[in-house]
Amino acid sequence: MENYFNYFTEIEEYFWKKRGTAMMVSTLDWALIESWKESGIPLEAVLKGIDRSFEKYHAKRKKAQRVNSLAYCHQEVLQAAEDAARAGSANEKHAEAFPREELVRHLERNAKRVSEYAEILKEQGREESAGNVRQAAASLREMMAMAAQAGDLDLEDMERRLTVLEEKMLSTLMQGAAEEDLVAIRREMDGALGAARQKMTAEQAAQLQKQYLNRKLLEKSGLNRLSLFYM
Repeated sequence: MENYFNYFTEIEEYFWKKRGTAMMVSTLDWALIESWKESGIPLEAVLKGIDRSFEKYHAKRKKAQRVNSLAYCHQEVLQAAEDAARAGSANEKHAEAFPREELVRHLERNAKRVSEYAEILKEQGREESAGNVRQAAASLREMMAMAAQAGDLDLEDMERRLTVLEEKMLSTLMQGAAEEDLVAIRREMDGALGAARQKMTAEQAAQLQKQYLNRKLLEKSGLNRLSLFYM
């Protein structure tokens, strides 16, 4: 399985280091990192892109403001990924082993939260949605039981199952969200993205918008991302 379990934290800490001070990573930044991960951009390319961005920033005689978002680094990250691909250095690495107990806790924690959310949906009278979410919780408990057993575990297959479950839950959240809330989330993202959006293609902006919206919907519902990436 890909070595991306530390992808988020390494990018976050490296950005802090280059910036010179620590700061809370915004929802936009998290969504941007997710879009890089889902696009298959290697960690090394992201870090190189951040390096290049700050080199250009420090080379400027006039600096209008500090670099406060990873969106400033987006184009350089994409360029670094292209350079790595051309050089043949974008090969995937295998993940180091992680404690089986940590995996079990991750699945157990999410199964509990998903079950609790199913009860909330039931109380709201959304029986069909509650049933779908309960099925997701049951699948998580099934995977938890598998992870607790001795023997080899197919993490790639587990990640695929978690992705499917998450997509189903996000579909349920989207259907139940008020139109005003969805518009407010999109407005918030547009404001956070600002001028950086002009440097993105329509496809890149759409992918980032999707990640941002998904994260906000999950946060509002008290749910976590299911992927092993978020252990």
